Amino acid sequence: MSLHTTLIDAATLAGLPPDEVLIVDCRADPAGAGSADPDKPGREYRQSHIPGAVHASLEHDLSDLGREGQGLGRHPLPLEQAFSAVLGRWGWRPGLQVVAYDAASSALAAARLWWLLRLAGVREVAVLDGGFAAWCDAGLPVESGPVARTPSQVDLRFDPAQAITDHAALHADPAPVLVDARAAVRYRGESEPLDRAAGHVPGALNRPYTDNLDTRGRFKTPAQLREEFAAVLGDTPPPKVVHMCGSGVTACHNLLAMEHAGLHGSRLYAPSWSGWVSDPSRPIATG
Repeated sequence: MSLHTTLIDAATLAGLPPDEVLIVDCRADPAGAGSADPDKPGREYRQSHIPGAVHASLEHDLSDLGREGQGLGRHPLPLEQAFSAVLGRWGWRPGLQVVAYDAASSALAAARLWWLLRLAGVREVAVLDGGFAAWCDAGLPVESGPVARTPSQVDLRFDPAQAITDHAALHADPAPVLVDARAAVRYRGESEPLDRAAGHVPGALNRPYTDNLDTRGRFKTPAQLREEFAAVLGDTPPPKVVHMCGSGVTACHNLLAMEHAGLHGSRLYAPSWSGWVSDPSRPIATG
């Protein structure tokens, strides 16, 4: 079986032997923990999902909300032990192909799960291009109800070189090139619906994650993505690039897009904007 490490289309996923792939439904509510209907993603999963898919909660499986208030942002990274336990509950094993999907654009938790697995050294992980909508548009089967898999023992370790959690590291010498994945109006400070203050980290560039997609909600071609990231980054080598967003989730979309484009080695500023503004003394830029 071919190894899929960035994106996979619906037809290819449908052709994979069920016992050789772990499919994870990552549909999430953009409102996050403050949603008026926090069970909506789980309810949608139980009503209809790709056959064999388990469900991942952005708040409880892919984040550790118990670590909020420590300057780590609205979606703090889970600890290694907790994330290993989640994978064990899903029956993950080394070498097993993982495919993550969400509602449509892969903008929320699917890209986050993809990145978390890479943080733990797992490369056999891909995101379903176009998400659940692409699967349904292809007329492929769905099922309802929860899925139980045989649990496994998992003990993974994160690679600290792939993530920045120390705010001071953004101003190291030489400083990384920071790329903000939020919408331009939030980056410029014209609107801020979620966090304490509006604006951006001084010196950060803006590449809204939505720019990675074509009109159908699919990722643009690698060549087009390379050209567009070059327009933002110039000749900055990918390992010097650090991505951020509001809470470290949609920034993973830009990480995924760069990897899909062959631009390997960029990193994540995990606390992102919500972590940066947790300290009122940190500077804020607008415009």
